[in-house]
Amino acid sequence: MSDETKDLVQRFIDGDRKAFAELVGRYKKRVYSVAYQMLGNHLDADEVTQETFVRIYDRRHLLRNVNYFTSFLMRIATNYSIDIIRWRQKDFVPIDDDQSVAAPVKAELADKTEMPDKQIENKDLFERINRAVNKLPPRQRLTVVLHDIEGYSKAEVATIMGCPQATVRSNLHIARSKLRKWLAKKV
Repeated sequence: MSDETKDLVQRFIDGDRKAFAELVGRYKKRVYSVAYQMLGNHLDADEVTQETFVRIYDRRHLLRNVNYFTSFLMRIATNYSIDIIRWRQKDFVPIDDDQSVAAPVKAELADKTEMPDKQIENKDLFERINRAVNKLPPRQRLTVVLHDIEGYSKAEVATIMGCPQATVRSNLHIARSKLRKWLAKKV
């Protein structure tokens, strides 16, 4: 985190509304991206983004060290995303055993191929990956989204999720094993 951002966070903690508005501008895309990856739709991702900034504003007094702002912010966003997934699961009535109970993750990967047959193959592969990721339990899905899709380090994921790095490594290992197994079966 740059010194400029640290100063901005400190001003926010001290109650500066302009600093808060600038932080929202800097971080809203990151929060939205993680929420969208977890929940799979724009409406819920917008809700998580808005609620995250409302909650962080209300809880700014709990942030003791400006260096942990990003982790604090992302933890609130991911916890709220998991809450939404859990609320959905309570209301969800599966049609069959193979149907996922959680919101679809949409890994948006850059499509740099030029040949139409390759584009179709890539689209099919991405859809299979998305279906497989959607079958993961929420904590494993969150770990994969944060680490493998969003690019956070294991240490950052551990801080965001409020767990030891060993748990992140374990979640990644288990999730990746499941994904390999499911993808080998052509989910």
